[in-house]
Amino acid sequence: MKKSILAVALATAFLGGCGDQQADTAKVEKEQQAKAPVTTKTAAQTKAELGSFGVDLTARNLDVKPGDDFFMYASGTWYDNYVMPADKTRFGAFTALAERSEKQVKEIIDDITSRKDLNAEEQMIADFYNAYMDVETINKKGITPIQGLLDEIGSVKNTDDLTRIFGNAWLTSVSSPIGGGMWFNRLDPNQYEMSMGAGGLGLPDRSYYLEDSERFAKTRDAYVAHIASALKFAGVDNTEERAKAILALETKIAEGHWPREKRRNRDLTLNQIKRTDLAKEYPDFNWDLYFEQTGYKVPQLNMAQPEPIKAMISLINGEDINVWKDYLTFHAIRGNASLLSEEIYANNFEFFGKELSGQQEPRPRWKRAIGAMSGTESMGFAIGKVYVKRYFPESSKAQMAELVENLRTALGERIDGLDWMGAETKVNAKAKLAAFNPKIGYPDVWQEFDGLKIAKDDLMGNVRNTRQFFRAESAAKELEKTDRNRWGMTPQRVNAYYNSSFNEIVFPAAILQPPFFDPNADAAVNYGAIGAVIGHEMGHGFDDQGSKSDANGIQRNWWTDSDRSAFEAKADKLAEQYSKYEPIPDNFVNGRNSLGENIGDVGGLAMAYHAYKLSLNGKEAEVIDGLTGDQRFFLAWAQVWKEKRTEQSMLNQLRAGTHAPGRFRALAPRNHDAWYKAFDVKEGDALYLKPEERVRIW
Repeated sequence: MKKSILAVALATAFLGGCGDQQADTAKVEKEQQAKAPVTTKTAAQTKAELGSFGVDLTARNLDVKPGDDFFMYASGTWYDNYVMPADKTRFGAFTALAERSEKQVKEIIDDITSRKDLNAEEQMIADFYNAYMDVETINKKGITPIQGLLDEIGSVKNTDDLTRIFGNAWLTSVSSPIGGGMWFNRLDPNQYEMSMGAGGLGLPDRSYYLEDSERFAKTRDAYVAHIASALKFAGVDNTEERAKAILALETKIAEGHWPREKRRNRDLTLNQIKRTDLAKEYPDFNWDLYFEQTGYKVPQLNMAQPEPIKAMISLINGEDINVWKDYLTFHAIRGNASLLSEEIYANNFEFFGKELSGQQEPRPRWKRAIGAMSGTESMGFAIGKVYVKRYFPESSKAQMAELVENLRTALGERIDGLDWMGAETKVNAKAKLAAFNPKIGYPDVWQEFDGLKIAKDDLMGNVRNTRQFFRAESAAKELEKTDRNRWGMTPQRVNAYYNSSFNEIVFPAAILQPPFFDPNADAAVNYGAIGAVIGHEMGHGFDDQGSKSDANGIQRNWWTDSDRSAFEAKADKLAEQYSKYEPIPDNFVNGRNSLGENIGDVGGLAMAYHAYKLSLNGKEAEVIDGLTGDQRFFLAWAQVWKEKRTEQSMLNQLRAGTHAPGRFRALAPRNHDAWYKAFDVKEGDALYLKPEERVRIW
């Protein structure tokens, strides 16, 4: 089904991808040793890919005390010596693995394009890729692939004309102040439901428009200059003044948006309404005309951002229609720049790549082609089917399934031991845990592409046809029972996610590789890396928002009031802790906006550590290369989050991202007693937290 950014943010938590760890660690370990054993090998039996046991020890900076900066201790030598490639804005463990996946996909495509005996899906892959790589044809076409869209924008005379274009924004890649997509009914996950919210910004976040600082003023000036230069491709005159008017309009849009931390509050974003009541509750907008463009019947909606939507309707009716036309013209060029001539793409990259993100050079065209083809609503699953056959052994799926069950066992024991949660809430929590549905590697049912038309010489046509194909498929299933076989990521994607509506945790094949998972690595490493990732996704089912849905994916309160208050007090404490991190002077981590991810990290690490201890069956882990099992466990976690960013990328993450930057995710162990013992962290060390200050939730 079609999933807009808005809808996914409401219901799905991604990795990237707080345990009630008792104060008396020794007591817990003794209790764990008495539990039934969980079978997992303790040390590597064959060669691990990284180092001798699964961790790159050369990345460490041993001059840094673990208790002062665990990120730099674990990865500091790498960080100090790594030179960011010109086509990157960040690089780390995720990026390295994503590049491996890209190269593997490139091998698949090279093989397909070199052969003649292609089946229908392979032919589509070949034609799409060749069309993207045919720079000569693309350059000859210039801006003509979107000339029809520009003409339509130019003929706009009234708000109904605007509404038609807004209704088709997803298909044409223009920007719309009102948007959404088909997702799941949060009160009945067996039904689909249209979810609507506010959009329409060209810069990453409302703060880029509204914050009065030299940094953002400079960005806004550069944005105006870019808008003016982009408008010239459409033959627009007086571009400087018109660009300023577009910025002024987007600033008003930004003023109407909720802050991000408010947008993620599921209590505020659940506002169901029948289609027949829409015009009364949200008047002065032609909803029938809007939905007519989409092909959806929309008997019921969820208005995820009520006040912002009303503010957008006011702007649509109140702002100069000529400014709206210029706004749409600019965003038509911006949104389609990657599919147009190199001149137009380079102009777009100069601002959105270099100025806004710090990227010095564009990515190679073949990587951009793979990126355009690899989504869930493109050729992604057709490629993924081949990817799995070539690069994902079934043995990895089996080992991963075992790890998931080990983490389930560990979390169950941790829930039993919570001192802040009462028996009634524990019953519901255990029911939700038991109902977790893990999906590992790849879908059981593959996407079909019957009827999709792809040409080897029409890149824009291929993108439009693909979008129309998936939207038509989604609209056809709108009133049917939800498809629980559907994946929100392709197998070659390096990530993982939790879907609260289906209460499912999903791990694509591509993330099940080093440094996250290595069948030949030490058990401590696999538990500290992929084990904590599994725990992270489980943790999303019990974070500050995921915990508002029950075992069946229904949003409802399954807590007693006192237990919920105790939970929220702990969550508030964690939000405060992360809000003190300052990656850029005067720019802090938004501990409230990133709270769900931080609960996932801190809680997932606790679950994984608990499961690791169970796996030892009461025995002491052997020392490998001078490191204890606990040290290897926490090092594996920290090296998963090693990364280097441009300052612009860091700022984008702080203002527009839901995750804390990697170097601060690496510090999650400071909430765990075992980390202090493992690395002899004491009072006076920079990361030291008193036992009562350590956040222990799950």
